[in-house]
Amino acid sequence: MYKHILKPILFQFNPETAHNILFSLLTFLRHIPGARAIMRAIYKKESPKLAREVFGLNFPNPVGLAGGLDKNGEFYNDMADYGFGFVEIGSLTPKPQDGNPKPRCFRVPQDKAIINRFGINNKGVKNAVEHLKKERPEVIVAANISKNTTSINEDAAKDYETSFALLYDFVDMFVVNVSCPNVVGLTALQDISFLSDIVDRLLDLRRYYDTYRPILLKVSPDLSREQMDDIIDYCLRSGIDGIVAGNTTRSREGLTIPQSKIDEIGNGGLSGAPVHKKNLELVRYIHEKSSGKLPIIGVGGIMSPEDAKEMIDAGASLVEIYSGFVYEGPALIKKIIKHLENSHKAESSNK
Repeated sequence: MYKHILKPILFQFNPETAHNILFSLLTFLRHIPGARAIMRAIYKKESPKLAREVFGLNFPNPVGLAGGLDKNGEFYNDMADYGFGFVEIGSLTPKPQDGNPKPRCFRVPQDKAIINRFGINNKGVKNAVEHLKKERPEVIVAANISKNTTSINEDAAKDYETSFALLYDFVDMFVVNVSCPNVVGLTALQDISFLSDIVDRLLDLRRYYDTYRPILLKVSPDLSREQMDDIIDYCLRSGIDGIVAGNTTRSREGLTIPQSKIDEIGNGGLSGAPVHKKNLELVRYIHEKSSGKLPIIGVGGIMSPEDAKEMIDAGASLVEIYSGFVYEGPALIKKIIKHLENSHKAESSNK
C-alpha cells in the first residue's frame, strides 16, 4: 500500500512537508477504532528466534527506527505497530530550536538517498517528557540527546546533563549525539577532550539512579581511523555501553546525479543507499578493533533485508533504518525480520 499508493502521493511534496503529512495521518489514525490493530496485523511480525539481550535490555527483534524521524518523541508507539523492536527518538535538546533555514531536506530518488541539513530542529526535551508521561511507551525507547546550537562547546556537557536527567525515568536508554554534521561545531565534540567530559559526567550522574539506563555514543563515518581508535579506546576504558555507528556523511561519494545538482542542493548530511558501504566498514572496524567487546547498533544505508544481514554479519548486535523506511515503507521491517529468520535457520542447519 505504501509504495504503490501513499509514497507516490507523498513524493509530490517536498520531504519536510511529506514528513508532516505522514505524521498528521498517524495522528488521525489514532482516533479511528481498530486502526492501530489493523496496522499491527499487516506489518508486525513476532520473532522469538531473533529476540536478544543487548545492553541488559531484552529486544523482541534487532530492527529499530533510527533517530531523526520521530524528532520530538511523539510517535514511538505508532512506530512499534509497524514491527520495530525499538525506537530512537530525537535528537532532543534542552531548549526548543528551529534548526536551519528551509529548504533543508532533499530527496535523490535516483540513488535512493536523502540530503538534509535540518540542524536538530525539535520542540525541546520537556515536550518529549510530557508526551512520554502521557503515553506510556509500548516499545523500547532510546533518547538521542544533543546540545543546543546556541550553546558553546565548552558548555556542551551541561546541555547533555540537563536532557539526560529530565528523560531518565521515562526512556530505556540514551544515545549521545556528537556527530550530526548539520550543527556548526558539533562534530568537534568527538574530540576526546570534549567527549570524555560529556560522557564522564553522564556516567557519574547515572550512579545516582536506582535503575540502570545504557548510554551509547553515536559516531560519524567521516572520522579518520586514528580518531576512531581514540574513541574505541575511550569507550572500552570508560564503561560506556555501546556505539551507534554511524550517521549521515558530508561525502557525496556514491551519488550518480550531476555535479551541478549536488552543488545546487549544497551542504547537508547524506543518507540512504550510497552510505551503506561506508557505515558497514565502520561497524566492521569497530567490532574488530574492540575485539567484539563493544555492542554496536549498525545504521546507515540499510535499504534491503540483505543490507541488514550484512550489518549484523559485520558485528552489529542491532540495526536501525531511516531512509529505507522512507523509500521502501513499513513493509521493509517485516522483510528484514523474515530474511534474518531464514538466514538463522539456514546457519543452524549447517552446524
